[in-house]
Amino acid sequence: MRYEDLLEEALSKVPKKVERRERFQPPKLISRIEGNKTLLVNLEEVADYLNRDPSHLFKFLQKELATFGHVKDRNYYVTGKFIPQIIEKKMKKYLDEYVYCRECGSPDTKLIKEKGIHFIQCMACQAKYPVPKIT
Repeated sequence: MRYEDLLEEALSKVPKKVERRERFQPPKLISRIEGNKTLLVNLEEVADYLNRDPSHLFKFLQKELATFGHVKDRNYYVTGKFIPQIIEKKMKKYLDEYVYCRECGSPDTKLIKEKGIHFIQCMACQAKYPVPKIT
């Protein structure tokens, strides 16, 4: 067979539309309003997927939502009624600030603390830079 024939045959077997799928797809943070509080149903699962401490993520969400929260029997509650779109927006901000590497964009990072300062350490490009402390 000629090269052109082989190439044409190979191209005919390639799908016309290739879907791009990211390997990093964190689970959506599920919330449920209970009275005047919002339960963050799967916060520990999301934090585990992100390789972050659940208390760090919870503290960030409390600050961003400008509210208080408490943990009861591994259930994370924030005071107030928050629709899922608001919580999704805050989660995106958390990912941008505390998960994705600002140098290469990789989600393969660790949050480390040295001498009272929090740093992101990227496992892909080895970049290391400070991130704001959540107060």
